[in-house]
Amino acid sequence: MSRHLPAGEIVGAFGVCGWVKVQSDTDPPENILKYSPWRIDGEVGTREFQVLDGKRHGNFLVARLEGVEHRDQAALLRKRVISVSRDQFPQLKRGQYYWADLIGLEVCTMAAVPLGTVVNMMATGANDVLEVRGDRERLIPFVVGEFVREVRLDEGLLIVDWDPDF
Repeated sequence: MSRHLPAGEIVGAFGVCGWVKVQSDTDPPENILKYSPWRIDGEVGTREFQVLDGKRHGNFLVARLEGVEHRDQAALLRKRVISVSRDQFPQLKRGQYYWADLIGLEVCTMAAVPLGTVVNMMATGANDVLEVRGDRERLIPFVVGEFVREVRLDEGLLIVDWDPDF
């Protein structure tokens, strides 16, 4: 498992003093502002930024990062993924998983029929959905006990009760 988890993305500069607009993948979105430092991969390598301040601004978040003092500096971070050390996230209860840990798992049925690899997760309101790509794309509800029978992170495997023809 990765030591860092993706937590959001910088979507642009905000104002003239170096603040950045942030699209958060945390729940609730403001939680991303509690995690610091942010690791951001850029054209010249990976750099960590301390979060100095942040707040909700309309439908998005804005943040001020240490060392980013001008709009031009903030603009250079546009379209960059924000990763946070796994150690900063709460320990999950048994049977709970971070999406980042599920992406990349091989998926097979209970009868060992391979269906593909988890390439994405989607929140639908009712339940999360696995996007699985193999011979074709499948959308499988992430409902542990009903459709998802076993998650074996150490083996990189997810076993589902799913008809391969669906």
